Amino acid sequence: MVAGYNTISMGTGRKEFNPKKERPGLEHYIKEAGQGTLKQIGGAKKVDEGVIGNFMAARFNRQAHLGAFMTTIDPDLRFKPSLRVEGACASGGLALVTGIKSILSGSSEVVLALGVEVQNTVKAIYGADLLALAGWFQKRKDGPAYFFPGQFSTRAGAYHEKYGRVKTRQAQARWFRNAIENARLCPTAQEHENKVEDLDALGLTEPNPRAFTDHLNVFDCSKVSDGASAIAIVSEEGLKRTGIPLKDAVEVVGIGHATDDLTADPEDLTRLTTIEHAAKEALKSAGITPDQLATVETHDCFTIAGIIGMEAIGLAPQGKGADFVLEGHTARNGKVPVNTTGGLIGWGHPTGATGVHQAVTLWEQLTGKAGEAQINIPADRPYGLSVNMGGDDRTVVAIVYRKTT
Repeated sequence: MVAGYNTISMGTGRKEFNPKKERPGLEHYIKEAGQGTLKQIGGAKKVDEGVIGNFMAARFNRQAHLGAFMTTIDPDLRFKPSLRVEGACASGGLALVTGIKSILSGSSEVVLALGVEVQNTVKAIYGADLLALAGWFQKRKDGPAYFFPGQFSTRAGAYHEKYGRVKTRQAQARWFRNAIENARLCPTAQEHENKVEDLDALGLTEPNPRAFTDHLNVFDCSKVSDGASAIAIVSEEGLKRTGIPLKDAVEVVGIGHATDDLTADPEDLTRLTTIEHAAKEALKSAGITPDQLATVETHDCFTIAGIIGMEAIGLAPQGKGADFVLEGHTARNGKVPVNTTGGLIGWGHPTGATGVHQAVTLWEQLTGKAGEAQINIPADRPYGLSVNMGGDDRTVVAIVYRKTT
């Protein structure tokens, strides 16, 4: 993968965001992200096909048929094959998998993969209803108003009961703090301008069941975001075609893609079993173990998902995710820096774009292009892992990337 590009993650938290003023639409973000990548690879003529990951444009923006928007990026993309893929919040990851499979099949040498979502078109409570369609609608009918915060609040409550509430709440607050501190180093992050001094205290705000959920506060949740991310997926021949040196590319060395029954309840609320499976498959196909990872981009739609995710990936034993976070291992100067530009909580969560944003962040880190957000990549651990989850652990895409030089 080469030539990653992120638009700003727009929403509350950005100075330029004003809910009373007209904001950029779907077309703007697709065009900006796509052109940002094309500029780096020598133009649209180098591209064989395109794929767009998007979850809910048909409802948020009254627009479907997004594959046919590729030509709006550049006239030279006209008549080239393109499609839109959807898997809830894992739609961006599915765009990457689709592009990777096209390259592996030999049908393309260069694929433009893009993820996009524009969600600030409706009030939060209505948006929550639309996002609930990432779950089973029959369950949603009897669920809380803020459906997915409610789902992960239930997971948090189960984890608190099993492994200790005080320690886990402290770890959730630490996760929030790390996310905001990392976002402050990334100019495109939604929380880049956050100036709060005591982030731990803010993260420890007691949940208010009457206004929101039993076990999560609003700071435990990812943002309502608008934005897009794009990256080029290329074969070795495609790399030559674009004229990009190997040192500016990352090699895809492992993939895990798993789904589970959308209509079923989790077998264990304290485990993310689909992430466990997909991450294991990705690491196995890469031929590495979790302790060989230099950095991870994981799907922290909620702080508790980040903590349990550390266990699902295999970085922490079952029930020790909170300890792993509190010991500083996920911080940018820790054992395995996680979500180095803020993740979903700090950078933002334009749902269909998130999986591609994760890939862009890892491409930046592994090629030394992350600017102020750059971390050290040890020579003996040249690997990064992205984990993109759709719904309540129902669709997961995990990808292992390797630094090329």
